[in-house]
Amino acid sequence: MTTFRELIDSSRVIICAGSGGVGKTTTAAVLAIDAARAGRRAVVVTIDPAKRLADALGLPALAPDPVVIDPAHWSREDSVPGGRLSAMMLDPKATFDALVARHAADDAQATRILENGFYRTISSALGGTQEYMAMEKLHELHEDGDDDLIVIDTPPSRHALDFLDAPERLLRLLDNRVFRVLIAPARTGLRVAGVAVQALVRTASRVVGTEVVDDIVAFFRAFEGMEEGFRERARRVRQVIGEPTTQFVLVTSPRRDAVLEAEHFAQAIGDHGYRVAGLVVNRVHPQFGTGRGDVLHARGAALRDLPRADAAVTAARHRLADRLETLGDFQEVAARERRHLEGVRLRLGTGAAVAFVPFLPHDVHDVGALDAIARRLLDDDGT
Repeated sequence: MTTFRELIDSSRVIICAGSGGVGKTTTAAVLAIDAARAGRRAVVVTIDPAKRLADALGLPALAPDPVVIDPAHWSREDSVPGGRLSAMMLDPKATFDALVARHAADDAQATRILENGFYRTISSALGGTQEYMAMEKLHELHEDGDDDLIVIDTPPSRHALDFLDAPERLLRLLDNRVFRVLIAPARTGLRVAGVAVQALVRTASRVVGTEVVDDIVAFFRAFEGMEEGFRERARRVRQVIGEPTTQFVLVTSPRRDAVLEAEHFAQAIGDHGYRVAGLVVNRVHPQFGTGRGDVLHARGAALRDLPRADAAVTAARHRLADRLETLGDFQEVAARERRHLEGVRLRLGTGAAVAFVPFLPHDVHDVGALDAIARRLLDDDGT
């Protein structure tokens, strides 16, 4: 079985996937910190709107570009020299704006798009924009080559792997018949295309209003000539995700709904042709030794059934029986949680790294709390 340390050492990209609220942000931070302590240049990209990662790393706020964190905050005595830790908060609109500026033929074309009302809407609120920009930022960091490890905290979503499908959705938009018709006059000047566009615009204007349609048409025509650059970008993102040094870490909790989603995620990742290399289960109940819950309950009952003795002995037996039964309850809950996860583990196969991280007595708000998780994530034997 692979360990998480081996996974960190051998990866260029780690994508933390899973449903919302299961600890992806925390897991991503732990992986990046461990890589930096091992002497690697690591960057973690988070989409967490609560900014807990910034607090844990001692930053006033996360910026839309990587910020190098002072080694005094995360380094330890046993850290390997040369490591670097950076962190950033994904800003979908700023990333989209930079992408437009990069692919525009000139400043005038970029300005037409950036000031367009329809563009401002889709760059801020269109479903899937955040997922696409997460993949765009991954591509940008990968191509820059300034980091040894890129850890992506993917957007929370109830739809499995929207972030993987985002480049494909952009390509489908660029290949859409409506898009082709709208930019045709700018390319060909053909009268027949103009007539088709006029009919389309008249129909749409009656439904959503002339001003909205004018913005949409202006956007697509301003976009003319840029689509090939976006296509190439999307193709390159697919290549990066498919490289052997790109690994998926599935993060979940032992809740029944989260486990079912984790199984769905694992299947979806496999359907895309990729493999989950690690499973992190957060907020589990710990197992105390190997005793079974039913056996512990039976021992507690047996103590209560012993022949009566003096009051002090009887009270001591009852206290011990209470503790055995409480321990039995914990063991049964822990065993049930692990049974819930068997489907996910079977789907991942025997080679995946597995770690169970227990409930913590406090929130994750500093590096010390991240270290407490790291000790279980990096040293757990998967049982």
